[in-house]
Amino acid sequence: MDVKGARILVPGATGAIGAALARRLHERGAGVAVAGRDPASLARVAAACGGAPARHFDAYDLDGCSRTVPWAAHELGGLDAVVVCVGVAAFGPAEEVGDTVAEHLLTVNALAPVAVLRAALPAVPPGGALAAVTGVVVDAAPAGMADYAASKAALAAWLTAVRRERRRTGPAVLDIRLPHVESGFAERAVVGAPPALPRGRTVDEAVQTILDALTAAGAPAGRTARTAAASP
Repeated sequence: MDVKGARILVPGATGAIGAALARRLHERGAGVAVAGRDPASLARVAAACGGAPARHFDAYDLDGCSRTVPWAAHELGGLDAVVVCVGVAAFGPAEEVGDTVAEHLLTVNALAPVAVLRAALPAVPPGGALAAVTGVVVDAAPAGMADYAASKAALAAWLTAVRRERRRTGPAVLDIRLPHVESGFAERAVVGAPPALPRGRTVDEAVQTILDALTAAGAPAGRTARTAAASP
């Protein structure tokens, strides 16, 4: 798809990657609507995107997640793509993470993105794209990240099934499996400390991966975006 002139919703735009993506899309001529949890950060991102429409939402409010789609379509006069950048991490042995944290991870990393994208299925036309950031943990779940990897894998499985359902109709469905990114995401884990990791990709590199996936949308190779030499 052509990003220039496209109308794109970015839920999770208050995170490092989502904010940078929204700004880059705006710079490339897209009409952007941003949504996120932190009102102050959301206001800054909206201002950086030329006064883009902005909506506060919480991942635990799944109905609110769904309502973000018709709101964005109204604000932008339609939707050509949705790129979900919502996520949270947790680290530690499975027996120490606990059920409450596991529920939190599944809600934020899987149920909330699914709620947004489910609502977007009838709203985004053929030629558009529905995308979510999962991660290379889907391909190789590391020790100490069982529940985090499971939550991302749940989202990836949903995307795979929907891609098969919509392969002849509707927008492209993209699973963007980023490697470790130096965004501060791991340091903001809800529990535990990240293991020693090799130096990750920069936020700009992560954003470029997402943009490459969007521009390739519609081609078979564009349906699952991975990067070479990825690390968890």
